[in-house]
Amino acid sequence: MHVPREQLGPLAAVVPLYRPGPGPRTAAGGHPGGNRTKAQAPGIRGPRLLDRVRSVLLTRHLSPRTEDAYIGWIRRFILFHDKRHPDQMGEPEITAFLSHLETHLRVAASTQNQALAALLFLYQRVLHRDVDWLSGIVHAKRPERLPVVLSRDEVAAVLQQMRGVPALMANLLYGSGLRVIECAELRVNDLDFDRHEVTVRDGKGRKDRVTMLPDRLSRPLREHLTAVRQIHEQDILAGTGTVALPDALDRKYPGASRDWAWQWLFPAARHYVDRTTGQKRRHHVHETVLQRAVKTAVKGTHIGKHATVHTLRHSFATHLLESGYDIRTIQELLGHKDVRTTMIHTHVLNRGGRGVRSPLDL
Repeated sequence: MHVPREQLGPLAAVVPLYRPGPGPRTAAGGHPGGNRTKAQAPGIRGPRLLDRVRSVLLTRHLSPRTEDAYIGWIRRFILFHDKRHPDQMGEPEITAFLSHLETHLRVAASTQNQALAALLFLYQRVLHRDVDWLSGIVHAKRPERLPVVLSRDEVAAVLQQMRGVPALMANLLYGSGLRVIECAELRVNDLDFDRHEVTVRDGKGRKDRVTMLPDRLSRPLREHLTAVRQIHEQDILAGTGTVALPDALDRKYPGASRDWAWQWLFPAARHYVDRTTGQKRRHHVHETVLQRAVKTAVKGTHIGKHATVHTLRHSFATHLLESGYDIRTIQELLGHKDVRTTMIHTHVLNRGGRGVRSPLDL
């Protein structure tokens, strides 16, 4: 017997349950401001299953967002089958759950694939059970979408609509080709003004990379750092002034969490209390702040395109291609694993598909 669809919720049933805000894990593997102790599905006895899942995720060094998504999907899977323990279920139950997501909830193919990956991880890595290929799943073919790209004038119009810290972040996204979470998680020591470089640490796929720091942003960023340092010094005087550090750096370098070099480039306006250490800290600004600001700016320009904050990154790549830069160079700047991901921008050049000029124009 399945849990009624109303209890799962409509669209809320296909998004992760935990939304604590991205960032480095704390010493216990949690996230700042996130309640990680209530993740266990009701009705499961003995060792807490989701605690075991989280432990394996931490051992394999998967990202915090992957951890949240996987635990959310496993919990929904248990609720869908009346809180039965996954060890008592197998391929038929997995097939029924994933088919329900596609046929009834009409989720995107990427969402269904994420749920499948979470359940395979549960059975193979946590429960140590071999799961054959699930031939009964109704797969939704993932469509090949072209990215939305703004022209240079449209980008300028959007950026002119923005003010304050979100405007500086949006300029950095377009000028350096950053993802929104990469921009939010920048620290003071990630900027190199002499070499005009931005270092992205622990990006997608847990890879570091270096991209450009636009000359036009050098002065605004220096002025911004002056203001941020004043905030940090005030926090130090108030007995706070610490930030969460990646991995185990806080144990390797005691006191580093107070160092200026490790502070967030874009700190949040409020403090939070770390659930593990009890310290009062300041997290980085949440990415939704920038997302809302860009959405408002796009509406203010009356651009007839469905542009989002990620559109600035697509525009960065396309405009570099228009300027004649090598596709491999752009791949490195964007941090794409496969050059084919970068080459999708060749389809949206202003000169038509693959940058070829029409014979009518010749």
